[in-house]
Amino acid sequence: MMIKPRTRGFICTTAHPEGCAAQVAEQVDYITSQPPISGPKKVLVIGASAGYGLASRIAAAFGSQAATIGVYRPSTASDTRTASAGWYNSAAFEQLAAEAGLQSYSITGDAFTDETKARTIELIRSELGQVDLVVYSVATSRRTDPATGITHTSVLKPVGHPYTNKTVNFHTGEVGLVTLDPASEEELDATVTVMGGDDWKLWITALDEAGVLADDAATVAFSYIGPELTRAIYRDGSIGKAKDHLEATAKEMNAQLAPRGGRAYVAVTKGLVTQSSSALPVVPLYISLLYKVMKEQGVHEDCIQQAYRLLSDRLYAPEGTPVDTDGRIRLDDLEMLPAVQETIAKLWDEITTENIYELSDLQGYRREFFQLFGFETEGIDYEAESNPIVSVSNVR
Repeated sequence: MMIKPRTRGFICTTAHPEGCAAQVAEQVDYITSQPPISGPKKVLVIGASAGYGLASRIAAAFGSQAATIGVYRPSTASDTRTASAGWYNSAAFEQLAAEAGLQSYSITGDAFTDETKARTIELIRSELGQVDLVVYSVATSRRTDPATGITHTSVLKPVGHPYTNKTVNFHTGEVGLVTLDPASEEELDATVTVMGGDDWKLWITALDEAGVLADDAATVAFSYIGPELTRAIYRDGSIGKAKDHLEATAKEMNAQLAPRGGRAYVAVTKGLVTQSSSALPVVPLYISLLYKVMKEQGVHEDCIQQAYRLLSDRLYAPEGTPVDTDGRIRLDDLEMLPAVQETIAKLWDEITTENIYELSDLQGYRREFFQLFGFETEGIDYEAESNPIVSVSNVR
């Protein structure tokens, strides 16, 4: 079939296998072009099929020659329907890892369930013995609590009072105002249940109790803080409450693991084009400005560059892991440079529908959005027919 992007709001319902494979190969090429990482050797990545999870798996495997296990949701294709981008990403990773002689396995299933955790533990026990790094990068809007069977749905809303600010339709370039009503207490609780630290802690506890977590193992999950411009909708919003819980969980687990040499961190990353950020009003406009300013100032990084820095300059830095006063790893240091933020704040006041392509990198934002699904990738003939049915090797 000929595969074209089909969008519904901030979702693309199709994915291109060759485009996804080319982008995974590009990330691998970046890592192999950098100095080797003196880092982990047996790595579990929960939420491994896209974004920071995929980038961390690539960085560990091709930068540190680590054996890896990736946990992610299964996806099926047919003659008329594509699989997910994450499925195609994982297929490409497994193929490149095999070609490089790297040990790698995939567990497909719902990361929130006890059954997926049990299968993962058995795989670690049989193939790796123990893991010395656990990356938690699960991004989803719903979670069924295994203890209660209740399904919770997260929201992306402000807290306490309505919030109004500029936003952009990144498909059309139209800039306008958006007003968001505040989250209810029930919505806040549900968002924390889905996006907070509960499942991360369940994973670490299960691995530890099963004896498959190395004594000196590190674990890391991802967060974001952002500037004042997005604070009301992000860090002070419902998702921020979940991130507060995530960071509190990291401190609890750090205390649990430290006596045996283990450690737990939250890594605060820079603003990037992701499905999650695309869903947030205000944020796509901010990131479009952020990309333009950081590129012009020569400090822009994408996901794979952040993942490389996480492992080489933070988690496994020779002099120890640098953290802020709250114990967090900061990878947003370049985004938060005064020169970057002051320029964005000035442009924010000036930006309109008429000048958005001049003042921001909205074209770059839109291109990266479609690249999440394997489209707009250099070297791919999108007019050629493609087979959407792709298998992933080493699936357990």
